[in-house]
Order: sequence, then structure tokens, then C-alpha cells
Amino acid sequence: MALGEGTSLRLPTDRMIRWELFCVFAVSLGASALNALLSLVGSLLARQSLSSQQAQLVGPLATNSWLDLALQLASIAEALAPVVLVFYLLARSGEGPRDMGLDATQPGLDTARGAVLAAVIGGAGLGLYLTAFHLGLSLTVVPESLPAVWWRIPVLVLSAAHDGILEEILVIGYLLRRLDQLGWNPWKAIVCSAVLRGSYHLYQGFGAFIGNAVMGLIFGYLYRRWGRVTPLIIAHTLIDTVTFVGYAALHGRVSWIP
Repeated sequence: MALGEGTSLRLPTDRMIRWELFCVFAVSLGASALNALLSLVGSLLARQSLSSQQAQLVGPLATNSWLDLALQLASIAEALAPVVLVFYLLARSGEGPRDMGLDATQPGLDTARGAVLAAVIGGAGLGLYLTAFHLGLSLTVVPESLPAVWWRIPVLVLSAAHDGILEEILVIGYLLRRLDQLGWNPWKAIVCSAVLRGSYHLYQGFGAFIGNAVMGLIFGYLYRRWGRVTPLIIAHTLIDTVTFVGYAALHGRVSWIP
């Protein structure tokens, strides 16, 4: 997709784009990557092996059920603030969500692409995690530990949607678009995006870094090919939904889930 197709661009200077990128990721996934790296260092310095330590993804935030629900919803909403910031910054330069292929113009095709991608990436990712875990390269990932209350599954689905929306808009749609505008080589930009994606998963161990970086390479390539971030959001949301809800349903009932 040509940059600014159908829009009148008022792009900031290259220097301001670099500052913009720094600011956006300093308050979002870049900060998460730094914290994840420090968390991994702490895990490596611990006396236990990585596989004997846990990385929890979605857990309770309060002992009172209603307060826990309110905090879960507030946390999900607040964590999407960087997406609003990105939309604002794009609007200032005459761009919008449609310029990254974020719209509902191809619902059937986007859903089909997302579902197929989720099945392939999700299956491969599970295999990689189990391999890394048994090799001692990954912490024991606990996707969720919410109490068995009526809002458990809806919150897990919303958490999965949050992951898909935040990561794909920032790390694919926004970052690759801005790097294009800086004149980066397409594959250099995809590799940068993939390394960032892997980095903020380092708290789960080396296997998570590798798996998510590979996922980033695939998603970056498909974004270049399709010019649309919507199927990637769908795929990511489906992967995490199956992970969260599947763990809630199967943990303790099957032997192959750590």
C-alpha cells in the first residue's frame, strides 16, 4: 500500500519522527521490553532453574470479586492508551487507521486470514514453548489464575483482544509505517519490529523471545504483502483467547500442560 494513499500527508521531519517513535515506545512496549529484560536477569540470578519459576500473564488484582472485575477492566482500558496516542499522532500528519489497513472493508477475508494464521502460529508456538520448557529455556508460563467467577472468561477474552490490538497496531501498523517514512529498508524494519516483539516477552524466558520474534517476522512479511493490520489483530486475539481460555479449561486435567 502506498504511503498516504488517499490522504494529504503533513509528515514531521525525520528528527521529529525519531523522537515520536522514542516517546511512543518509551511509554508502552519499549518500557515493557526493558522491564522484561530485567525480569529475565532476575530469573537467571535466582537459585532455581527457569522451568521451576513462573511467569503469570493474567491474575487477580483484588480479593473482592467486584473490585477485581473493575480493576481488570480498568487495567485493560488503560493499557490501550498508547493506541489512542498513535491514532492522534497519525491524525496530526494527515493519516489514519485505514492507512495501515485497520478497517472493516474486508471482514470475511480478514477473518479467514486471521483464523488460518492463528491455527498455524498458535500450534507452532505451543510446540516451541513445550520444547523450550523441557530444555530449561523457559519459565513455567501461567496464562491465567483468575478465580472461577462469572466474569472470568469475558475478561480473558478482553485481555486477549487487548494484546492483539495493542501489539499489532504499535509494532506492525505504526512502527513499520514510520520506519518506511524514515527510508528504512523493508526487511531491516521487519527485523527491528520482530526483535522488539520478542524483547517484551523475555520475562517468560528465551523460548518466548525466539517464538515471538519469529512470529514478528511472519506478521511483518504478511503486513507488507497484504497491506492490512486487521487480520493480524484477529490472529493474535484468537491465539491469546485459545491460550487463556484453553488453559482455564484444561489445566490440571491434562498432563502435558506444565
